[in-house]
Amino acid sequence: MSDTPLIDELEKGPWPSFVREIRRAAEQSATARDLINILELSYKDKKTHWKHGGVVGVRGYGAGVIGRYVDMPEQFPGVAHFHTVRVNQTSGFVYNSKGLGEIMDIWDKRGSGMTNLHGSTGDMVLLGTSTDQLEPIFTDIAEKGWDLGGSGSDLRTPSCCIGPARCEFAMIDTLEMTRELTNHYQDELHRPAFPYKFKIKIAGCPNDCVASIARSDLSLIGTWRDDIRIDEAEVAKYVDGSDIDVWREVVMMCPTQCMDLDGTKLSIDNSNCVRCMHCINKMPKALRVGEDVGCTVLLGAKAPIVEGAMLASVIIPFLELEAPYDNLKELIEAFWEVWDEDGKNKERIGEFMERMGKGEFVEAVGAILEENDSEVKLGSAIEQIFHPRENPYIFYDEYLEEDGN
Repeated sequence: MSDTPLIDELEKGPWPSFVREIRRAAEQSATARDLINILELSYKDKKTHWKHGGVVGVRGYGAGVIGRYVDMPEQFPGVAHFHTVRVNQTSGFVYNSKGLGEIMDIWDKRGSGMTNLHGSTGDMVLLGTSTDQLEPIFTDIAEKGWDLGGSGSDLRTPSCCIGPARCEFAMIDTLEMTRELTNHYQDELHRPAFPYKFKIKIAGCPNDCVASIARSDLSLIGTWRDDIRIDEAEVAKYVDGSDIDVWREVVMMCPTQCMDLDGTKLSIDNSNCVRCMHCINKMPKALRVGEDVGCTVLLGAKAPIVEGAMLASVIIPFLELEAPYDNLKELIEAFWEVWDEDGKNKERIGEFMERMGKGEFVEAVGAILEENDSEVKLGSAIEQIFHPRENPYIFYDEYLEEDGN
């Protein structure tokens, strides 16, 4: 009979198993072998055997290392210390084999050899090392040009989609923006001083391939504010010769019904377009985004830890961008100033904004921007919707509207 019958169940079936990967690492790592055993014991006892025994890190940094210890170090010496090291990922998660090989060589030498590419925040997560190896690990990765990421109540490592490197829909340079913000905010990234964590994710277009609208405190999504460009000849080809039923799959699927098709002529009421990208995704040869591009700024998304899940709220529908993005930095710092002044411990900025009231929050941010003579202007009313039918948060019956309720 197997020594680990409970976690053996996680290897059954056709799907990939993290247990199988740990076993592979265990062929060369005592840490991985003890990890398997402590995991089996946790399933058997129906409780965790991990504990947080104190803050660990590297000299000069308050972030980047998550301390973890086991409560049975004598029985499982391989995981007596099992610290996690976060390494700042590249913009768009683009690596070459040389860079990855250097990290893996360091980790095989200094840690368990197990990794998580990538963590929810975005970092390369190196799983399992001891306290005495933290400084050598930092020295080794720094010599190769890498740095630690964020952890704790600070700016978490900014991340983005692959943007203009590979995607024809990208309207902003997500890679350059991420690098610029990461380099500019090194203090905020490495030295926790906020009420709680703050995540920035950047998407090149409203398809939002990094799910920034649901996963980041500050979501920056590429958008346009002029008209969708239409190639009538390509529209005709879609209508006459493609597998797409343009009427059913494009026109009728428009969330605001702002499109019409007369034979092979497609028309769009751009004033009613909400930039959902559906029509462009379905007919990329015929439809293109506009040429006047920038980003939509949204604030306040989070996972359901304290107050429940929250989607981000639009703060600025369209912000013009130009490197080095001074207007964006002024806006970010105004957000932080209001939140840092009155935010509670462990209160995300979205929760703080809800508690304070979105209107008051926007007014406070606007006052700071005005005081600093910023070119960024916030209106007194932030309108996210035009008609109730376009608001995904509100459900109503037609009879209530007819009755005047």
